[in-house]
Order: sequence, then C-alpha cells, then structure tokens
Amino acid sequence: MFSDFQEVRQEIEAETVRLTGTNKGVSSVPINLRVYSPHVLNLTLVDLPGITKVPVGDQPADIEYQVRDMIMQFICKDNCLVLAVTPANMDLANSDALKLAKDVDPQGQRTIGVITKLDLMDEGTDARHILENRLLPLRRGYIGVVNRSQKDIDGRKDIKAALAAERKFFLSHPAYRHMADSMGTPYLQRVLNQQLTNHIRDCLPVFRSCLQSQLLALDKEAEEYKHYRADDPARKTKALLLLMQQFAADFEKRIEGSGDQVDTIELSGGAKINRIFHERFPFELVKMEFDERELRREISYAIKNIHGIRTGLFTPDQAFEAIVKRQIIKLKGPCIKCVDMVIQELINTVRQCTAKLGSFPKLREETERIVTTNIRDRESRAKDQVLLLIDVQAAYINTNHEDFIGFANAQQRSAQTNKKSIAGNQGVQPVSSLIVIRKSWLTVNNISILKGGAKEYWFVLTAESLSWFKDDEEKEKKYMLPLDNLKLRDVEKSFMSSKHAYAIFNTEQRNVYKDYRFLELACSSQEELDSWKASLLRAGVYPEKVTVDGECSGSSDSFSMDPQLERQVEIIRNLVDSYMNIVYKAIRDLMPKTIMHLMINNVKLYIGSDLLVQLYSLAEKCVLMDESPEQEQRREEVLRTHSALKEALAIIGDISTSTSSTPLPPPVDSSWLHGAPGTSCRSPSPTAIASKRIATAPRASPSTRGPTPMAPPVPSRAAPHGPISNHADTTQSPPTGLIRPPPNVPRRHPPAVPTKPLH
Repeated sequence: MFSDFQEVRQEIEAETVRLTGTNKGVSSVPINLRVYSPHVLNLTLVDLPGITKVPVGDQPADIEYQVRDMIMQFICKDNCLVLAVTPANMDLANSDALKLAKDVDPQGQRTIGVITKLDLMDEGTDARHILENRLLPLRRGYIGVVNRSQKDIDGRKDIKAALAAERKFFLSHPAYRHMADSMGTPYLQRVLNQQLTNHIRDCLPVFRSCLQSQLLALDKEAEEYKHYRADDPARKTKALLLLMQQFAADFEKRIEGSGDQVDTIELSGGAKINRIFHERFPFELVKMEFDERELRREISYAIKNIHGIRTGLFTPDQAFEAIVKRQIIKLKGPCIKCVDMVIQELINTVRQCTAKLGSFPKLREETERIVTTNIRDRESRAKDQVLLLIDVQAAYINTNHEDFIGFANAQQRSAQTNKKSIAGNQGVQPVSSLIVIRKSWLTVNNISILKGGAKEYWFVLTAESLSWFKDDEEKEKKYMLPLDNLKLRDVEKSFMSSKHAYAIFNTEQRNVYKDYRFLELACSSQEELDSWKASLLRAGVYPEKVTVDGECSGSSDSFSMDPQLERQVEIIRNLVDSYMNIVYKAIRDLMPKTIMHLMINNVKLYIGSDLLVQLYSLAEKCVLMDESPEQEQRREEVLRTHSALKEALAIIGDISTSTSSTPLPPPVDSSWLHGAPGTSCRSPSPTAIASKRIATAPRASPSTRGPTPMAPPVPSRAAPHGPISNHADTTQSPPTGLIRPPPNVPRRHPPAVPTKPLH
C-alpha cells in the first residue's frame, strides 16, 4: 500500500521492468492498481496500450497484431464502456481507437470519444467541430480533456491544480467557453458515474427477483440453524429426539407408502419389496421348473424300485409321494433368495433414510449399524421359518385336498392338457386370450443396420400373442407373434448400450420373426425388464431351462418304457402337477406374510421404540451429536448468506426509489468509417482505450448530455487542424508479385473481430 503517488509510479515502472526488461519489451500480464479515496468513483478503468506500428528494442516483429489482440480481449465485452481516446492534433479519421471501437460496437451504444491535447493545437486552430459532434459523429459524442504535461508531471504539479487549470482553459478559450460545462475530467467522471447508475437501475428488477428466490430457498434452513447451539446439551438432546422421530417416520413412509411425499424419480423401498413378492419371486419359482424328460425318468425309476423284483399291476402311491417331496425341497432355493432380496432392500431403505443424518456422521454411522444388526438378527429367524414352511409341506402330502385331482381325473388327462397345465403348476391363473396383459414401448435390438437398425415399437401382450405397432395409437400393426412354443432367455447387457434386454425364441428351432431365429427386446430399466418377464409368465412364456455342465439329454431320447409303465408314469406325472399347483399357491401366499411379520413389521417396531434406547446406552453418546466440519461450515455460510441477502434486498429497495436514469442518445450517421477518404492513413501515436466493467449483464447506458445533433454530410477530406506525423504508413495492398515483404515481418492479417463477447 502506498500513500504517495510518486511511489506508485515508481512501483509501476519497477514492475514493468521485472516483466518486460529495460529495452521496451511488452507483456499482456496486467498490473492491478486499486485506489482508495473518497474522491474517486467505484469504477474499474483498464488502460490499454496504443497500437505500435514499428517494433523497437525487444518488441517482437508482430507487435502490432499482439497489441490488437490484447485490446480486443477487453473491448469485446458487452459490459464495458469504450473510451476512444484521440489527440486533438491528429487527423480524427486516422484514429485507431475509433476504428477498433466501431468494429466491436457498430451501434455506438457503449463508445465515448475523448479528445486530449487540446492545449497543444497550432494557433488559430481548434477542435470545436469535433467536440460539437459535427465532424465524425458518435452516438454518445465527444468529451475534451486537458491533462498535465510532461513538465507538470516532472514538476509534481498537484492534481487539484491541474483540474483547476483545465477548467480555466475551457472557460477562457473562445472556441470552447460555450461548452465548458460539458468538458473536462470532472464532467467525464460524472458521465461514467451516470452510466453506472443507469446500468444498476436497469438491472435492479432482475437482480431483486434473483435475490428473493435465493432468500426463499434459504429461509427454512436458516430458521433451523438460528436456534442451534453446539455447546448446549439440552438442544443436542432435543435435536437427537427430533432426528430419530423423523428417521422412523421416513422409514415407515418408504415401506408403507405415503401420499404427502411421493417420489416420482424411482421406486421406494415398499414398492420394490412388493415387486419382489409378486414379480421376482414367481419368476424365480418358474426358473427352477423341472425338466419334463428328467421328471418322467425319475418317476419310472421310482415305480420300478418300489415294485422291486415283482411286476406291479397298480400304480404305487409311494412313487407319487417321493417325487412330490423332491419337488417341494427344491423350493428352498427360491424362497431363501426371496428373503435375501427383501433384506437387501431393507438395508438400502435404511441408508436412504439416514442420509438426512449426514450432518452428524457419528449418529448416522451408529444408527445404520444398530438397525442393520437388528435386520441381520431377524434374517436368521425369517429363513428358519421359511425353511420350516417348506419342511411342513414336505412332511405330509394331503391327497384329500379339495383342489387335488385324484386318480380318476389324472387318468383322463392328455398330453396337450398336461402341457397347458404348466401355468397352473407354477401357481399362475389362466388368462383369457382377449385380455391384454401388458402394453408398453420396447426396442427391437437385433434388426440389422441394412434394414433400419434397432427401432422402438408399441408392444401389446395377450395370453395368445405378442403384437407390436408403429405407435401407441395401435393403428399400424407391424407384426403379431403367436406365443406357442416360445420361451425367453436373458441377454447380457452390451458395453455400449445402457438398456436391459431379453430374447424370445421358438423351442422347435423355427424362425420367430421373418428370417430371425430370435427376437431381442430391450427395456430402459431393470424394473421394467422384471415386469415384462412376469407378464410373459402369465401368458405362458417361460424362461429357458439351463443345463449344467452339458447334461446328457440324448440318453433320455433312447429311454423307452413298456405301455403299462408309461401309463403309470403319465398318471403320477399328472398327480404331481396337480399337487405341486397346490403347494405353489400356498408358498406364494405364505412367503410375503412370513417375511412381513418376521422382518418388516419387526424392523419398523424396533426403529420406533428400541432404537433410541440403544443409542442412549452407548458409552460415547456424548459425541453422537457432534457436527461434521462440512456441516459447521455450511451452517455458518447459510446464516451469513441469509443475512447478506436480507441486507441486499433492503439496499435495493432504497436504491430503486432514489436513482434516476437518462435516455440513450439517438443513432447518428457513421458512414464515415466505411466511405471517407484518408482512413488508410495511420498514425504511430499511442492511443489509450479504456473500458469500464460494470456488471455481468450485457447492457449499455446513456450519458448525461442531451440529444446529439445529426451530422452534416461528411466532407471529402477530413483536414486536420494540427501537425500530421510524418511516420504514417498505408494499408493499401501493393500489386501482387511486385513487392515482397521482408522475411522478418509476419505475413498475417489483423485478427478478426470476435462474433460474440469473450467471457
């Protein structure tokens, strides 16, 4: 920090030497200077260099293009004012500043002309026609200033004295005295201040709306934090009670469902468990469907072993019981898997509910540990009970059940009736072919690229067929596929696809769809895939039977039985179907009830009554309510932001009633930049271009002066009123092939104006 401006100058010079050296080097690294004073405006002024034509010293050969690129980085921004500074003793049509300003601001909404060195013009000449905006008019006009000379700077002339001398110059000059009130550095300050005021006033409504929405979003959270005290045990206890009550309520809502907080993004815990009970579990039962040939072989062996050395005349019921018990024992796998899936959903639901305890890491960790331990404890009891249900079913084969067909009906069943009864064997009720089981969009994946590639169609599933249409209006049917002899198999998810797929194929090796051996269908989620599989089960399309280790099926084809034994096998086969139908119905009904009683209801009761007791029994209960560093920082930030927003809205309310704005001057004729002669002449005099950063909103504001008079016709030659530098060059291109530029001069065009503001 410096209090003497002479020290500031020395520091700037020293910093320049450190970056660029002592031989007139250049650098695009800015030197930032912040001025603190009650007599300066709250503006940002960027002092940009003039365009150097000829490199000197350590300057690179393309110095002109580098400086122009540097200038464009700033003046292309819509939220800056461009001060196009031009000396009064040079031809205005040659001004690089005006040309660059016109390139980036063709409408002139944010360009202000500044004329300097008015006191250095030749005697008998003045810049009155320029300052009156009559020579080369700008929409915002020109402002003349008289700065300190180099002699004044070396003599350390006071700024106040320089401003007084400037004021005296304009009042005493016969060409400027009538406009003295709109000339000078103080007036330029007021113009810039008015632009800032205009911009703020224009941005206030949008800004106020943005602040109010932020305040509304933080109100509830800030209200909770206001009453929190990290060192108050009573408040910690109250907070713990409230958090546990909220946790119990959230868990129950996710399991039982709630109408006040419906999640529209994904399924909650209860909905997922319901899907396990009525879609995933029946599908798992079907997956363990017995192999027909293997079952018939087992029945035949059982019959032969029971008869022993004798040839039996009657069908032995012991074979029926042996086969049924073997099939019942196989149910243990799907039932245990169903319990595991429910447990996983319960644990996931607990973790989702404890997410609100993230502010207190220790409390969240202990809550998850205690509840998960209870769930694992109930898991063993639930699995024991499920296995007990299976053992109970296998313990006594009730052939007097009212739904059991008995021997008389079993002998009358045919092979086709047996085939249709598989649906009943899995506990699935027959569905009328006229009833639509499911409708939704599916993607047909396995269509070749030559035929259009994967496409999405509207699929309709009934008990007899699977049809798909062009759209959900069901007017243009693409195909109808009968469900006879169809099965489905899983398809692995491809690396490049995010969809889940399955395939439908014909068990008789026939084409399913045109010349395709299988139909691969894709869903957007695993839940939708499971629902389609369950719907296909209802329609009688079952999953493919997967053989283990390539089981030999050829031997079953050669397996033959005598007619009497074959009739006995068929009878027992039908009896097994009938009885297993009864068992499946009982298991599908008892499984959800058992899991609900032993696990879900018990966990809800434990969270509502015993969880808080377990937390209080911990030895380190004093640290349960310790905040995480992130939460502490969040609380302080929310309170600070909430207070700042309220203060900002109060300030905006005061500003909106106490500020005034001025209209933007009308457009002026600026055709001089395109058609006036002499524009090819450039001066090497350095030109400063300044920009004022106001805010991020791209809006320009008018100056405080009145309407600018329209310009008269542009003269054929804008003659200067002062000495013209003899170092001017020309931008006209020489004839092709006549003049070759020197090797050290870069051959490139000036950079184009960016099409949009740089951010």
